Parts: sequence; C-alpha cells; structure tokens
Amino acid sequence: MTSKPPFTKILVANRGEIAIRIMRACKELGIKTIAVYSEADANAQHVQLADEAVLLGSAAPKESYLNVDALIRAALDSKADAIHPGYGFLSENASFAAAVESANLTFIGPSADSIRAMGDKAESKILMKRSGVPTVPGFEGLESNEDFKKAAKEIGYPVLIKASAGGGGKGMRVVNAENELSEAIESARSEALNSFGDERLLIEKYLADAHHIEFQVFGDKHGNLVHLFERECSVQRRHQKIIEETPSPLLTPELRAKMGEAAVAAAKAVNYYNAGTIEFIFDLTTSQYYFLEMNTRLQVEHPITELTAGIDLVQWQIRIAAGEKFPFTQSDFHQHGHAIECRVYAEDPANGFLPSTGSLLQFIEPHGPGIRVDSGFSTGSEVNHFYDPLLAKLIVHAENRETAIQRMQTALSEFIVHGVVTNIDFMQAVMAHEDFANGKVSTRWVEHTLESNSKLFDIGQQADQLQSLIAAALADVVFVGSKSQPAVSNETDPFNPWKQTNNYRN
Repeated sequence: MTSKPPFTKILVANRGEIAIRIMRACKELGIKTIAVYSEADANAQHVQLADEAVLLGSAAPKESYLNVDALIRAALDSKADAIHPGYGFLSENASFAAAVESANLTFIGPSADSIRAMGDKAESKILMKRSGVPTVPGFEGLESNEDFKKAAKEIGYPVLIKASAGGGGKGMRVVNAENELSEAIESARSEALNSFGDERLLIEKYLADAHHIEFQVFGDKHGNLVHLFERECSVQRRHQKIIEETPSPLLTPELRAKMGEAAVAAAKAVNYYNAGTIEFIFDLTTSQYYFLEMNTRLQVEHPITELTAGIDLVQWQIRIAAGEKFPFTQSDFHQHGHAIECRVYAEDPANGFLPSTGSLLQFIEPHGPGIRVDSGFSTGSEVNHFYDPLLAKLIVHAENRETAIQRMQTALSEFIVHGVVTNIDFMQAVMAHEDFANGKVSTRWVEHTLESNSKLFDIGQQADQLQSLIAAALADVVFVGSKSQPAVSNETDPFNPWKQTNNYRN
C-alpha cells in the first residue's frame, strides 16, 4: 500500500464470513480492524483475525450485535474512524447510521436519509412510481381488513401481503382466495411487529411464475452512480435466496440495458451513494419487470459481481465512505465470464429447511481454479441457534455458464461438513436439474419441486443418515478414548483387554 489508507482503524459491526471479508479488504488497504463479539462468539474466527476485539454482551443479538450504544462505545474506546455494518443486523437501520455520524464516526454505507427512504417498502414504492420506475400493482397505506379485501378484489388473486418495514421474507404471506385473507393479515402483522417493531402492511399482486433479478448499483458522494449488472436470484426457499448467478440466463442485452437504467434511476431518486441493490421481479407471462425493493447495503451475493465485473466492492465501499471519487463510468464496466454462488446452510431441506445446530466435527472447504469460499467456520466451530445458520458462501467463476455449473457441482461434491445437517446435497441436485440448466427456475420452483418431486431430496436424506453415523462413530471414538471412561470390571480374565485402564481399545 503506497498511498495513505482512507481510514486508520475500522470497527466491523458484524460477525462470521462477512466480518472476515471486510477485515481482509481492510488489511489490503493498510487499515487496522476491530472485531466485536458476543459471549457465544468468543472463539469465532472473526475475533481471532482482527487486530483488536471487544466483547459486546450476551449471545442474544439485542444484547450484542444489535446493541447500538455498545457498538458506538466500542468504536470510540478503540479510537476507530469508521464503522462497517456488513449486512443483516444494523446494516439497514437509519437510526444506527445517524447515531454513528453523530458520534463523529463515518458510517460505511449510504446516508441515513437514503436508508430511511428505501427502508419503508410502502414509501419506496410511492417514490418509485413518481420516478417512473415500474412497480408491482398494489396498494399502500391500508388499515382495515375491509380495505385489504377491496384492494385484493381490484388486484385479483393471488395477492401478496408484505410488511412495510420488512425484509428476508418476514411478514410476508401469499393469499390465494378471500377466505385466507384475514388470517394472513393477522399472522403477517404479528410477525412484522415482532421482527421490525412495525405492524404496517401493504398488498400487491402476487406473480407466481416470476424471476427475481437484482442490479448492483454503486455511487460516490460526488454524484457519480453506475450499475454493475444483474444477479439472478430465483432459487429461493421461504422467500430467501439460496443460489445466485450472473449474468442472468433470462436477459437479452437490450433488456439488461433497460433494467440497468431503471436501477440507476431508482438509486438517484434517493441521492444514493455507496453499494446498494435494486431488486426487480420479472413476470414471465408478460415479460414485464417491476421494482420490488432496494437493499441499502452490501449483499450476501456480492462476490459473483466482483468476479464478473472485476472490482472489489468492499474496498470501494471504504474508499467512497472516505470521500474518494468513483473514477469509473458505465462504459468502463463489462461482464467477464459467468459466476455462481451457493449459500451453504446448516439446515435440513428434507424437513422444511429447518436450521441444524451442533459442533462441526469436520469442515473441509473445496479448493481449485475458479473456486472461492467465504466462510467464518472451521472444524471444531459451534453452530448455535442464536444467529443465521449460514456456514459459507461457495462461489465459482468460469468462462461460460455450462462450465460454471460443472465447476460448482465439483466444488459442492468436495465440500465436507460433518456434525450438522446441510443443504449441500440439495444444491447439488439443483445444479444437476434440467430446469436449472435451461434457466427455467422461477421463485416458486423449489416449492413446486418439493411438492411434486420428493426424489430431489433423497440424496440429501441418505447423506444426512451417513453423516449421523459418521458423527456417532467419531463421538464414540472420542468417548472411548477419554481417560474418564471406566474399564469393564465384570470379567475375571486378568488379560482381557476390556479391563485395561490405559485407554487401549481393540
């Protein structure tokens, strides 16, 4: 690093693989890092890799990673210049961004005003309509169940009930008929209030056969703003992404350019700077795209954009936050090759994708040309129920889509995780499916495939059973080899090896 680093010290207000990703970017820029952690994460990798580490509180997120006062105090006590929120937790919290700036620290992300404007789904839809960006037909600002019934009739079933302040599939319900509406509104309101402290809902047309396509936008504080192309995110479970790729097999060059222009217009409407994502839903029946929402932060799937666009997004986040100009224009960027990301979760696809917890008895990541793994775990790490069960992001890059799919299949087969159930075999099945190969995977594809083809899960179930046997065997070896294991004493033969107390076992 020959030039002066943009900051001296950055506190990373996150955990796991994204905290490590940010720390590596900081190290390359010559910036020291401060990790924060909860009591449950005392031995976590991100804590060990940082230059300094500060304990925030107990395992509960509200006592640690969501504790605004503790985070800012940790930054000030450590003499940090800036705070990077990563994604999740407080990354899209306008009050946190404002509190960071009020403490004379730099928030590595957009302004609090931009976060606030795009954080409310109802308000952001209204803003997009004014800006000429297509939005899904629907209504905002409804209160009574009767208002929702009238709106649903006008839109036409199926409809989607969504939390105005929501995200990650929380506070979201698909309603296929009027007799389902009242219950859906009640459960969505309850979940929205528990998750976001805000029970407001909106209603919009549910596009059943649709693709989820998002565009990466990036801008500086001097008015420069570009898009870095799209990411196809249609392989989802419970409205949450599992597999992403770029370029999208759906888009033509003309449609890509048109949607990219709409994404930039959406970001400019809120004077956006730093990294952000404009999400669209693409209706296959009409070939029309609609604004879905904006994520005012770095995305989990940002590595596939980095690999195909040739840019380190995290380093530029930091440099933009320090006031640097983004020296590129739209014409400077081109897509190179094809990249796919699979999110490796500790969860059971055969059991509704429920999380799996426990100790990682083995955690061996794949390696090779065109393979990247972003992870915060290793053998011996503990997967607990307090946080998201994401173990790693497996990313591959190749010269074309066919080769990228083959490379991902190989990498998944070499990714070894024992001790918890994972979705690795499920993702292998997706990669091998003809629908994925043909780019015909809509946002409900996983749901429909689960209902109509349970064989998709057979490999995973068999592997899970095998993992259980291996885990039990490993645990038994450890148990039998322990000095606390009592010798069997009901034998009279003094030479019986089962009577020995020196840990010998046949």
